[in-house]
Amino acid sequence: MAIVQGIREKVHLPIYDSLSVEPRKQLRDAESSSTLKFFVDVQKKTKLETNLQSASLLPHYNTFEARAMRVVISDLPPEFPDDVDVEITGTLADDKTDVLTTNVVRAMELLEEAKEAESGTTPVQINNGEEVDKNGVELTLSISDIETALDDQKVGPPKEQVSRNYGAGSVIGKLIYNTVTTLYVGEKIMIQMPTWFFPAGAGPYSESGNNTTHGEPSPTATFRFAEPIFIDKQQNFRVEIEVPNTDTLKEIQKIYGPLNLWVVLDGYMTRDVQ
Repeated sequence: MAIVQGIREKVHLPIYDSLSVEPRKQLRDAESSSTLKFFVDVQKKTKLETNLQSASLLPHYNTFEARAMRVVISDLPPEFPDDVDVEITGTLADDKTDVLTTNVVRAMELLEEAKEAESGTTPVQINNGEEVDKNGVELTLSISDIETALDDQKVGPPKEQVSRNYGAGSVIGKLIYNTVTTLYVGEKIMIQMPTWFFPAGAGPYSESGNNTTHGEPSPTATFRFAEPIFIDKQQNFRVEIEVPNTDTLKEIQKIYGPLNLWVVLDGYMTRDVQ
């Protein structure tokens, strides 16, 4: 469609980008550094993940007035891999110990079985360290045995995904209270605050407490800039979410997908009329 020369329009058109963690993958597989970058890599992403066409640049010769910024984190049930091994140390009948080698999915199943049992343990038959249906020796695994194994190994999920509180978004809390979000325009910091400062203003809501969101799920319940932040045509911009603490970073990188983490710049786009 032809561009009408000399006439431009101003429309309410938020821009967004996201980091996605696939099911049965960990956050470290999507981003291994301590800084999550947004609006920087937009190639091979779907419309659910971004609406930018070029990295760090607005479309064509458009300009943008950012009025608000949101950080939206999904609260989806994690899916664990069945091809990644975990070693769990348990107790034999003679009070000696032995090691069961199994996958993350089975480890989580054994954990649920132990939690449901009055004794807080679950028995398995093993042979040469692997689980068998019969003709093995009985190895007793306690809740502590399994949780310790998952906690000590990189392939194990973080505590928040091991003990999910009926769907409550513990992972959301871990992310927003342990990270710092920065908006850069050019190479100038326009705002820098802990991530809890930028409520999502979106997501499911439940009075029963079975869902947790990053703020009230209303577009008006978000952080708004005191003055609009202007992004000029062909001017680079990006958002970074940094994990300053090394120990916390190790825990966050263990998070299993599906996980989507969006950054939304809400405001007005000025563009050519077609």
